Amino acid sequence: MKEPVSIFQRPAWVVIFALTAAIAWGWAYPLIKLGFAAFGISPEMTGSKMLFAGIRFAISGLIVLCVAHGTHRRFTVQHSRNWLYILAFALLNTTLHYAFFYIGLSHSQGSRAAIFNSLGVFMLVLFACIFFKTDKLTLRKMVGCVVGFAGILSLNIGKGESGSFTFLGDGMIILNALCSAIAGLMTRGLSKRVDVFVGTGYSLAFGGLMLMALGVCMHGTLPTFTLTGAIILFLLICISTLGFTLYNKLLSCNPVGRVAIFNSLIPVVGALSSCLCLHEPFYWRYFLAALLATIGIYVINKR
Repeated sequence: MKEPVSIFQRPAWVVIFALTAAIAWGWAYPLIKLGFAAFGISPEMTGSKMLFAGIRFAISGLIVLCVAHGTHRRFTVQHSRNWLYILAFALLNTTLHYAFFYIGLSHSQGSRAAIFNSLGVFMLVLFACIFFKTDKLTLRKMVGCVVGFAGILSLNIGKGESGSFTFLGDGMIILNALCSAIAGLMTRGLSKRVDVFVGTGYSLAFGGLMLMALGVCMHGTLPTFTLTGAIILFLLICISTLGFTLYNKLLSCNPVGRVAIFNSLIPVVGALSSCLCLHEPFYWRYFLAALLATIGIYVINKR
């Protein structure tokens, strides 16, 4: 008797879940910058940024683990080498990923950071074709990536208006994108060692604790605490919990390229939400980028 197809493998639900994760992550860009302002964290306070990020992800990871326990997920991890794999995944997927991200975002416009961060989407699609037999580099996939990347490039038309390249800004965001792509590849291996929801919880919790330890070692503090800051932190925790849980599960049971390409919408959402929340300049090219990213997603996912 044929086994029923998981909801995470049904095409319509893959689209819904992947879009939900991408849109949620896009809103993280302005919320992080608003959170820095609410907690009194200035651009040079690197330790405070690490502490802020660590609190966010540690709490998010604990929430995921509690939900996994409540739904009777398998927590057993056999062999010490599997724990080493989980810790390596946590280091790349959370600690290094967001250490680079938070530093880069505080030295760049939210919309500009969203553009450079999306390089991870295309790195992951190409890496998956190299390392996974189920992800073959087809003409359709190449066309979808080219069209989606063209949308990202269109966001940066007229670079004089949005600033020039800097290592602490754009450089950190590119390193973050590389960590994200490598962690995306590791998700498939994570699902073979532990339940993917449990592994996601471990990754966020362990990675968050490492970020907190790094922040404390760098004498990081949260200078001020306000209700606004608490609400923003709560929203960021929700984004992490929802985004990583959906995205990691989708990567574990679908061709990586088909899921990853949805993240080309993140820079578009990040740019638009930054305009709305941070009053950054709004440009017509944002609509062009959204259109091209949507076409790229359609081309890759079209049956």
